[in-house]
Amino acid sequence: MNPADARTDTATHASRLHRAQAMLDRMFRAMPLGGRVRTGIFMALKTVVAASVAYLIGHALHTGQAYWAAISAVAVVQPHFGDTRGAGRDRIVGTAFGGVAGLFGLWIGGAGNLVSFCVALPVVTVACWIFNAGAAARVGGITAAILLLVPNTGPLWETALYRLGEVLLGTACALAIGWLVSRIEERVEGTIRKEDEDAPTAAP
Repeated sequence: MNPADARTDTATHASRLHRAQAMLDRMFRAMPLGGRVRTGIFMALKTVVAASVAYLIGHALHTGQAYWAAISAVAVVQPHFGDTRGAGRDRIVGTAFGGVAGLFGLWIGGAGNLVSFCVALPVVTVACWIFNAGAAARVGGITAAILLLVPNTGPLWETALYRLGEVLLGTACALAIGWLVSRIEERVEGTIRKEDEDAPTAAP
């Protein structure tokens, strides 16, 4: 494929992706009130349980900053399990790339150095896109910012490893709780659909 065809193909894929995202947004907005309420309740249940479990496990393991596990769980949980799985993958990949970029920035300039941050941020963004993980670039940038701009005590490599461990813990909790609650949600929605289908035949 020549460069011109590759650019055209990329533009076509991007346009289709934007249209699909806009269609999904319209579908969610057009959902009846009852459906929105049920989705919101199940989303809240998944979020609070996943975040609480992640925090409690992190606190029990003395990771030092267990709240990052809870934050990761909140960030990963999505209304549908397939989206949660994708968000979890992006979270892990982005954190790994951001950790490497952050350590690189610390090596060239140290913590709190704006120049190091301005070097690390584009590095992690471009790296994510090169490895076909563009959705993880935002998470990678956040991770690099935390490592470079938030004051930390102890060895820098240890901070990066703890952060990755906390993200993995939060992501695992989000995936496990998301899968479990999604199964319950599917049963509830299936029961409601069956009742709606049977309602006209039951009427006199």
